[in-house]
Amino acid sequence: MLIEAHGGKLINRVLEGKEREDLLEKAVEMPQLKLSLRDLTEAENIAIGLYSPLEGFMTEADYIKVVEDMYLSNGLAWTIPVVLGVSKEEAEDLEVGQDVALTDSEGTVYAVLHLADKYEYDQEKEAELVYKTTETEHPGVVKVYERGDVLLGGKISLLRRIEHKLFNEYRLDPKDVRELIKEKGWKRVVGFQTRNPIHRAHEYIQKCALEICDGLLLTPLVGETKGTDVPVEYRIESYEVVMNKIYPQNRTGLAVFPAAMRYAGPREAVFHALCRKNYGCTHFIVGRDHAGVGDYYGTYEAQEMFDNFKPEEIGIEPLRFDHAFYCKECESMATAKTCPHGQEDHIFLSGTKVRGLLRDGKRPPKEMTRPEVADVLIRGMAK
Repeated sequence: MLIEAHGGKLINRVLEGKEREDLLEKAVEMPQLKLSLRDLTEAENIAIGLYSPLEGFMTEADYIKVVEDMYLSNGLAWTIPVVLGVSKEEAEDLEVGQDVALTDSEGTVYAVLHLADKYEYDQEKEAELVYKTTETEHPGVVKVYERGDVLLGGKISLLRRIEHKLFNEYRLDPKDVRELIKEKGWKRVVGFQTRNPIHRAHEYIQKCALEICDGLLLTPLVGETKGTDVPVEYRIESYEVVMNKIYPQNRTGLAVFPAAMRYAGPREAVFHALCRKNYGCTHFIVGRDHAGVGDYYGTYEAQEMFDNFKPEEIGIEPLRFDHAFYCKECESMATAKTCPHGQEDHIFLSGTKVRGLLRDGKRPPKEMTRPEVADVLIRGMAK
């Protein structure tokens, strides 16, 4: 029996057949909103159930409750606002109760928003409560400030899927991942989120998790990230390079996570966990500075965030891993929980340091990054 989606039901707002054709026909007469790829992707993520129990962009009641209390208005735990922002001028032309066609920049209709609410909001308050800062150096805060001054809420009906050139074999909807889990016969499934290439510290905690679970679902993020991150195609290639080499094939799966990074640290860790629950995971790896950026969050603050909720409110079990490193004395990967030796025996490189080496065409130490992975990333950083 698979774990239930968050809220008890996997949402499906993807229209098919006659229902889809009828609404596509009507969409020609509707007011239209041109959306960015990021916002269209959010609409699609809602419709395929990745953000279950959300059925659309948040109304004011849900938005306020999530920002202030980390719950939806119906009492379900939820930590990140999922909203659609427009300018005041665009909002003035729309009436609550209307259907609004959501298009790309060229006017192709992808979805219909059944407009149930439009409301103004406090951007600085959202930044402070969700991101713990109002500084524009924070990439998540910048996105809040760039958003329109009015938010539109209401259910989504998806009429067309976004076409992608990359990773289509890994673009599995939650229902597809759940089928995969059933086929493999996994009961305990651990999800792993990353926006970074794979390195040996990842391997260590993934294999530790796999010791207590039947399956490992690797879900590297392929949505929008900040410009200094390793290009996404090389991150995925780094996983492909090692998948066959270090993981048992019958106990691992890979499905890319299409959401954008918020860099919201502790709140985003819970959000990531709930999305993996919707994929069918029973456990979720939470490591050092999960979804962090700069020095905005404490090293293990993301793990501590889960303590704000009763286990049944989240429904997926966080596996909390300490900071992993290679110990020359232990001659293996370890953490402070398992290694008695001093820092002088530990090999650890920050992501910033690794990216610097890769940009210079240098391989990081083989104890931290497999040479074949380093070569992929050096090609990526050269782009």
